[in-house]
Amino acid sequence: MEKLYTASVIASGGRDGHIKSSDGTIEFDVRTPKEMGGQGGATNPEQLFAAAWGPCYLGALAAVAKNQGVDVSEATVNVQVSFNQDGNAFVLSAELDVHIPGISHEETQSLADKAHKACPYSKATRGNIETRVTAV
Repeated sequence: MEKLYTASVIASGGRDGHIKSSDGTIEFDVRTPKEMGGQGGATNPEQLFAAAWGPCYLGALAAVAKNQGVDVSEATVNVQVSFNQDGNAFVLSAELDVHIPGISHEETQSLADKAHKACPYSKATRGNIETRVTAV
């Protein structure tokens, strides 16, 4: 395995803290959402995870679609990452709703499933969190 890029972010203060990337392009506070008993008013780890997964997934979608000669330049993915309680434990779950204009629902689902197999974020979460990928 050859490392192509490494992101480095320093986090402090937990869910009610601060994050800063080593290059300074990301620097902001994070807050526990009101729905989880926090004050809200800032982003949270689940939003950041969804924000990272979406573009990575679309990159994988473009790669698999290119092999089939399908234009997915207008595709979108709505990534929803949920923080769940399972008994005494907390777990994440995710839903990826994929829209590709101009092709059938069946073809969209087929490409969406292939992209889910290829995406590095999807690979990292496979078998670890419940994930649903749906053509919309």
